[in-house]
Amino acid sequence: MTQLDEALVTLRQDMRDAKNQSKFYDLFLNSTFFVPILDEQSLAEVVEAPQDGQVLPLVIEAEGNDYLMLFDTRERLQAWTQTDAKSVEVPGHVLAATTMPPLHWALNTGTEYSKQFHPEEIAWLRDAVERCNAEAAGRGDSSKGEVI
Repeated sequence: MTQLDEALVTLRQDMRDAKNQSKFYDLFLNSTFFVPILDEQSLAEVVEAPQDGQVLPLVIEAEGNDYLMLFDTRERLQAWTQTDAKSVEVPGHVLAATTMPPLHWALNTGTEYSKQFHPEEIAWLRDAVERCNAEAAGRGDSSKGEVI
């Protein structure tokens, strides 16, 4: 069981507790995830092939929604794909900052610690990341030798 699993279990026990929410989402944003990418055969079927060095993440359609698949360990990714799937490692805060609606996320599919993220939840996380980045940039500006 990972720290993220523990935080998810705690969150599920009392979803209304702001402390539980904060712990889970903070861990999520500060974790690195394995995102499966399309293999060369699948890339050949894509209408617009990516530029050299670019990768395309695997997006699964289910119940009319598109899901970006995320795994917090390589072992969980491999158990889900049942192969040594190619993947990229992406920090949670980068996922939040770059994911746009209507994309959903599916975390740790195939485990008892799976979670689906809806576009509204992802947008809330993106806003939190943007606020933190703005605050960090503001602090950085005041530390450039200016006297206050």
